[in-house]
Amino acid sequence: MDSFATRWERTDNASLSTKVKEAVRPPGPLKPRLDAAIKRIDLQIQRLDQASNRFNERDKAIFNRIVDAYSKHDTARASVLANELAEIRKMEKMIMHARLALEQITLRLKTVTELGDVAVTLLPVVGVIRDIKTGISTVSPQAEKELGEIGNLLSGIVVDAGAVTGSTINFESANEDSQKIIEEAAAIAEQRMKETFPDLPGKARIGEAVTDRI
Repeated sequence: MDSFATRWERTDNASLSTKVKEAVRPPGPLKPRLDAAIKRIDLQIQRLDQASNRFNERDKAIFNRIVDAYSKHDTARASVLANELAEIRKMEKMIMHARLALEQITLRLKTVTELGDVAVTLLPVVGVIRDIKTGISTVSPQAEKELGEIGNLLSGIVVDAGAVTGSTINFESANEDSQKIIEEAAAIAEQRMKETFPDLPGKARIGEAVTDRI
């Protein structure tokens, strides 16, 4: 059996055909696979930032149109625009939530230095990615697909790490840890939404409609 160090650090010079066959669940050393997962997650964070910027621009444009509608006493148009803005802010909050959760995940993955810590650290992470993947599907189908692949990659690492170390995984504890990550990211996203986006002008009922739908 390979030593822990070998399984953790070794690099492969496999042929292209071998790499293709191993793409679904690549075997071999864990650290290069973990590093690859981190890079892919970082890429998703960058893409979420780009999506967030696009939604922010739409948010500002529609907000200004609402202000203009109120200045002209066109409450009917303002109400329609408020509903549209509510949907955009719902997406913005979802993106922010996903980004914050992924950020926490990369911090955790970058702290893994021992093979014995891999399964314990990664299992709750897999749960978080699964949750984010489901939520982000309406915003970006491509991100949903990529996160699914990242989740599969990390699941394979968990299985291999457990097989090598013979460790027993506490699934209940892992689920609780996953939930903590999700809840913490959601709380921060909620606070940042309040700090970043101004309330709508005009009648309270429209402001409440937007707040309720976020």
